[in-house]
Amino acid sequence: MNRILISKTPEFIGKKIKIAGWVNARRDHGKLIFIDLRDRSGIIQTIIIPDKEDVYETAKKVRNEFVIEMEGFVKERPSGAANEKSTIGEVEMEAEGIKILSKVEDGLPIDVSEKEMKLNLETLLNYRSLTLRNEKINSIFKVYSEIINSYNEFMRKEEFLEIKTPKILSAATEGGANFFKIKYFDRDAYLAQSPQFYKQAGVGIFERVFEVGTVFRAEPHFTTRHVNEYVSLDAEMGFIDSFEDIMNQLEKTAAFMLDSVSKNCKKELEKYGAEISDFQTIPRIKLTEALAVLEKEFGKKTEKIDIDPEGERMICEWAKKKYNSDLIFLTHYPSSIRPFYTMPGADPQYTESFDLLFKGVEIATGGQRIHNLNKLVESIKKHKLNPKDFKSYLDIFRYGMPPHGGWGLGSERILQKILGLKSIKEAVLFPRDVKRLAP
Repeated sequence: MNRILISKTPEFIGKKIKIAGWVNARRDHGKLIFIDLRDRSGIIQTIIIPDKEDVYETAKKVRNEFVIEMEGFVKERPSGAANEKSTIGEVEMEAEGIKILSKVEDGLPIDVSEKEMKLNLETLLNYRSLTLRNEKINSIFKVYSEIINSYNEFMRKEEFLEIKTPKILSAATEGGANFFKIKYFDRDAYLAQSPQFYKQAGVGIFERVFEVGTVFRAEPHFTTRHVNEYVSLDAEMGFIDSFEDIMNQLEKTAAFMLDSVSKNCKKELEKYGAEISDFQTIPRIKLTEALAVLEKEFGKKTEKIDIDPEGERMICEWAKKKYNSDLIFLTHYPSSIRPFYTMPGADPQYTESFDLLFKGVEIATGGQRIHNLNKLVESIKKHKLNPKDFKSYLDIFRYGMPPHGGWGLGSERILQKILGLKSIKEAVLFPRDVKRLAP
């Protein structure tokens, strides 16, 4: 007999089937034993009666999270029979046979059957392979899967070619100090801080490229918005007229992704009380204008032309009130705080670049890149770097490059803000931060 997924059981009322999964909960009522069985598709209530002695004796040995296989007849559930602790549907199964496939060896440190597991973050992450079995926590990654899938779908629809770039590099992409150095045979190498150089090379070959890939940042931050390994949703496109073209493309991409999550993850969003607002356009203001708004509306002054996390929260609050938008573009960041490859603006102290903020946090950075070799070399020197260290990168521009630009989107930050998670670590399957290398 072939195994049937629990979600398919309503199609088999009156028939004998086989199901398998984890014991979500076991409850004894008088002489009856109820086992809520969970598989990847859902949960079903099963009933074991004492008349079937061998089945009944096996059921008495079963505990939460045992992996079992059951055979029995599917029946419609009596009206009003729903149990508070179970998330059962319209059918149940009367067991005719039980086989224990795997036991819990040392007892459970936590109860994953609870609808709301009130655990601190450390406990949540220390027992990650177990806490991820909880239905609500598990649903986080169904939303995440939709984010990744919708990004892939829309990029292909817009004729971007998917590429995969190296994650072990001979030089740190962004420079600075936030890189991981590793030993590569007899020399030093670096884990990729971004796919920037290679996706620019991709523009010189394919015009439009995108990548969903892991990046590494050796930032010593221990905050609710930082991890040291994350999945970046990158894109780069050629033959642009200005960095407005990049923002236009990202605006369409964000709209498609959020709409896909809204349509395809209704049950998961409901678990978190999350709503996704419709939008047509994303407001755009210069960073200097945003800083003026912060001073006027919130009394927040800044000593330099940059915005901190508190400022990002405030400007998003302002955008929500003024434009009814959860997203806002901040543009024209100073050259001094942007990478050397960023295109300078008409006023060279500012760049043709942007950040995209979503519900109080920056989720994307992007802009136009310098495509002229000589200007790029000049910019490298201005940033007090040595052009010789970037020879293979500069070779990209020796053979003709169109005007181009792109972005990097932080996938986990999007997920965190959609669901209102307190820490970005909740949005990563197995997070890596300053203190955590396991599980």
